[in-house]
Amino acid sequence: MRLEDKKRVFWTGGIAAAFAASAAVFLLMLQIEKHALADYEKGTIYVAAREIPEGTLLTEQNIAGYLEQRELDESCIPETALSEGSALSGKFAVFSIEKGVLLTEGMFDTLEEVTQNMKEPVIAGFKAEDLYQVVGGVLRAGDVVHIYAVAEDGQARLVWQNVFVEQVFDGAGNTISNEDRATSAQRVNVYLDKEDVEEFYTQLAGGSLRVVKDAP
Repeated sequence: MRLEDKKRVFWTGGIAAAFAASAAVFLLMLQIEKHALADYEKGTIYVAAREIPEGTLLTEQNIAGYLEQRELDESCIPETALSEGSALSGKFAVFSIEKGVLLTEGMFDTLEEVTQNMKEPVIAGFKAEDLYQVVGGVLRAGDVVHIYAVAEDGQARLVWQNVFVEQVFDGAGNTISNEDRATSAQRVNVYLDKEDVEEFYTQLAGGSLRVVKDAP
């Protein structure tokens, strides 16, 4: 065999061997990656499928529209993350939650926790026109307000503090969604202790009550 032929065979064999070695290394890396990924256990979590406005009450009817299921490495999942969407039914958002945010227990509260210090919680309703001022009408479910009584001499006295707004309605009696930030509330339902209801409506009829919204 001529020298040129020997060189040609040598280089051809070398190139083939290099390709074979590269393929072997590639397959080895794939196996290593596969085994490495297998070591990470996956867990199911929920994120906000769209913005959940502050005070939004999640129910069986609307919960599917607010939640999106995701899988995540368990090592990245906080202990308070919600893994069961049904656990949020009957709870409301304590602040506005942006789309895509991982949902945790601390982002939601229950009505039972709101009324736990009341002897006998009831829902009291009033019309915006019954009060001199109702925070400009910008009230939504989940808001917290303080109710003052104003005497004839103009002195204001705090009567009920941290009153929870249960629901608000427009002039036609339709529930105003928390996503609607423009419509003025014409009727407002709040939680009060039953023993305070008589005084509330008495002062309401006298036109002495004022409502102040708690700052977020």
